[in-house]
Formats: sequence, structure tokens, C-alpha cells
Amino acid sequence: MAEEIAALERTGTWDLVPLPSHARPITCKWVYKIKTRSDGSLERYKARLVARGFQQEYGRDYDETFAPVAHMTIVCTLLVVASVHAWSISQLDVKNAFLNGELREEVYMRPPPGYLVPDGMVCRLRRSLYGLKQAPHAWFQCFASVIIAAARDPVKHELTKHIGVDAYYTRAQVQDDVIALLYVPSELQVADFFTKAQTRVQHHFFLSKLSVCDSP
Repeated sequence: MAEEIAALERTGTWDLVPLPSHARPITCKWVYKIKTRSDGSLERYKARLVARGFQQEYGRDYDETFAPVAHMTIVCTLLVVASVHAWSISQLDVKNAFLNGELREEVYMRPPPGYLVPDGMVCRLRRSLYGLKQAPHAWFQCFASVIIAAARDPVKHELTKHIGVDAYYTRAQVQDDVIALLYVPSELQVADFFTKAQTRVQHHFFLSKLSVCDSP
């Protein structure tokens, strides 16, 4: 619980404010879960603060709730393509992902159980919280804005290139005329010395090119 509260405070999830006369705050609850390892042993106890989103009213404290969700057929298709091409696959887990979404609506919430605040104060939510109806939409809006900004900014676009960095670097050097790529005939490809079977003549030719001498 302390770790969850620390994450909420660190991201500025809410501000403590007096309850406005026109507002009706929603409540929240703690959800506890025991996380286990693959062998069934205990890894840690998890506590997550969840807002009771079913208490919200459409048009008052939320509007849009849409967020794109990948269909399982798409996931399976991508896994098949990656398997055929022998691509590496990694999974990314964003901790407290919904806390990155910023709320546009005024949402007031009663303080969490066990969270001491002055009398008459409530939490005005600044960021999305698990359980809110607009939480997935708010998170996706934040994610999409970051991706679009990175795509439009040449500096950020360069920094986000992580696949084949050596190829990007080489291409940039060629475009800037820092290095020049010269044509090399197939019979002069030194790499063939390490990857392909060679005739005796070719073998001695490449030895001289690499400044390698036969051992006596």
C-alpha cells in the first residue's frame, strides 16, 4: 500500500481540495492480490487503489471511454510472422500505466482508506486511475500524443531508432559524405575467406590480402 501511495503522489495523481458544492465525489477501494512466480512460490503482495467508476455519470465527470484494443487474431498473426522470420520478441510491462493519462474532466474522489487528510478535503484527480471509465482513453491519448510528437520531431525521431542502429549510422555517414562506399568485385570479397570454401589459389590470395603467413 505504501508503494502504491508513493507512486500516486510521485506522479501527482490528485490534489487535495475542499469539496465544491456542485460536486459529488466517487469512492475508491484497495484491491489486494498475491503475485506468484512460475513455480508457484510467493513473489510479493500487491495492493492497487481502484476507483469505483460505476459511480460516475456520463456528461458530468466523463465523456469518452474508447481505447483501441488489439484482437487476439492480430496478436497471433504477429507471432507467426515473427516466428517465420526468426525475429526476437520481447514483452513490455509499464508499471502504473494508467497514471500517465491526464484527465480533462473534473473528477473528485474520497480519500483512500487509511490515507489521512484534513477534514472536508477530497482528492481532485489530475491523472487517470484504475477503475475510472475514461482511464483507458486518457492513457491512450497520452501515449498517442508522445508517439506523434516523436515522429514529427527530427531529433526525437533519430533518438528512437533502435533497430539496426549500425545501418542507420552508416547511412547517415554516407549521406553526409563522411565515408564513401566503393564497389568491390565478388572475387575480392575478403569476407568470403571466413565464410566460404576456397581453392588453393584463392586461399593464398586472401592470405596475402590479410597479411597472414602460413605456419611452418
